[in-house]
Amino acid sequence: MAGNAAPAEPALVAGPAEVTGADVAAARARLDGRVRRTPAMRIEAGQLGTAHPGFWVKLESLQVTGAFKARGALNSLLAAQIPRAGVCAASGGNHGQAVAWAAGLLGVPATVFVPTTCPAIKLRRLAGYQASVTVTGAVYEESLAAAEHFAARTGASLIHPFDHPMTVAGAGTAAAEFIEQVPDLDTVLAAVLDGAYLPVRDEVVGILSCGGNVDITALPL
Repeated sequence: MAGNAAPAEPALVAGPAEVTGADVAAARARLDGRVRRTPAMRIEAGQLGTAHPGFWVKLESLQVTGAFKARGALNSLLAAQIPRAGVCAASGGNHGQAVAWAAGLLGVPATVFVPTTCPAIKLRRLAGYQASVTVTGAVYEESLAAAEHFAARTGASLIHPFDHPMTVAGAGTAAAEFIEQVPDLDTVLAAVLDGAYLPVRDEVVGILSCGGNVDITALPL
């Protein structure tokens, strides 16, 4: 009976089952000229205290929308066949801004679901990117459930902030740039929450806030 039919699965942007160095290279080609090649800056030993060693930083805070999220969002959209219903996302703010910006760049509608904890400044920025914004749920997981329901109901493509190969490959372009900018880079420290992708030569260390879950994939290039 039609009334007992299972709900449709949310539409996810298509991508490979695993992310490879070739996927990151393809993402770089897609993003070329569309996102910023952010600078790498050297902090010399002692500048943050006499016992502090020198290190390099990759300034993704200067990226479009203010975070590396723009890379993964735009790569996901460029790699997909976007339906007429457009795209949707759940976000605490940064990923939603990235999806809204990318959708505007490509001329497709974007719907973003955020929890009640989303800062007012991020809500204003989402509105500035012309996204349709729904504030729902006390935590991100509840906003994600709403986005999944919306995708299943409308046919919009759900752009996940981290759990999708094209998002991950796009984010990986930042690390690929970093290696080019600092050829002798051997260890990367990355702030992470639920997932990260870092193409490195030697070692990657994830720095996780209390209460988070992390799944870091390090892929030699």
